[in-house]
Amino acid sequence: MAEHIVSGLRATISVRGRLEAELTAEPGETAAVIGPNGAGKSTLLAALAGLVACTASVTVSGRSWSDPPRPVRQRDVGLVFQDQRLFPHLSALDNVAFGPRARGVARGEAERRARAWLDRFGIADLEARRPGTLSGGQAQRVALSRALVLDPALLLLDEPFGGLDVGVATTLRIELARHLRAFAGVTVLVTHDAIDVLTLADRVVVLDAGRVVQTGTPLEVAARPRSEHVARLVGLNVLREGTRFVAFSPTVVTVSLREPDGSARRRWPGVIAHAAPHGESVRLLVNGEHDLLADVTLASTVELGLVPGRDVWLSVKESAVDTYAEGA
Repeated sequence: MAEHIVSGLRATISVRGRLEAELTAEPGETAAVIGPNGAGKSTLLAALAGLVACTASVTVSGRSWSDPPRPVRQRDVGLVFQDQRLFPHLSALDNVAFGPRARGVARGEAERRARAWLDRFGIADLEARRPGTLSGGQAQRVALSRALVLDPALLLLDEPFGGLDVGVATTLRIELARHLRAFAGVTVLVTHDAIDVLTLADRVVVLDAGRVVQTGTPLEVAARPRSEHVARLVGLNVLREGTRFVAFSPTVVTVSLREPDGSARRRWPGVIAHAAPHGESVRLLVNGEHDLLADVTLASTVELGLVPGRDVWLSVKESAVDTYAEGA
């Protein structure tokens, strides 16, 4: 079932009971795959890499990887995982040079390419160190270098900043963005972080329960999410009403202790489940028929006693609501 595409990535993947998904991307694009835990994100990456048994039609740069199925060693792919998975007995240089060497590149040339990538990520002085002596950020730079040194047609990144300190992750994200701008292949990035999506991705694929529920540019998906997970990721409230969605910001939600008056308002009763600082406000998570977010001032929080366990009413003016159709 091979597809005849001249460039980029075209994939239709089925993993029994776990995943039914289609994914496309053009050369040079980064596709971010997002969704709740268990949605099938890592399974999708593993299927693209050839690491799990599946029914698939995968075409990369005009070549079929599925007809006949190619094992991972025959796929032009670079892999980066959250836990790096570096060879513990090899130095940073040898870890990065391993891929070219395995493809028949002479040792001297493989080491030259490896040093060039370590230098691009600012860790050339660590080439003799083994993974166990590196910090998390340093080890992830080695892992990224090991993947990119192969100049793969498909770069797969599975939560590459997970587990890193915020400052380290921010710096590494900026470095990776710079390298991806010059990368001619396709990148597929699995992430839980909206910052990754907005700074690295050209398109977004939203998975839920093993199926694609939304695709679009980062701004399109952020503006009109079609799943609760994405809504939380971008800080919006989203309700599904039949084939339509209703979206509104936590900043337009009014919190009161009694049911509000006025026919121009939507309203919901609920119980405060969580309260935490959010910029200059306090963000409330209120459980009820729908789980909703509301931003209130610190003064209102104190005055109304808005603490977890408190019964409240939430309301929103109709004029503050964005309503859009399922396919919009």
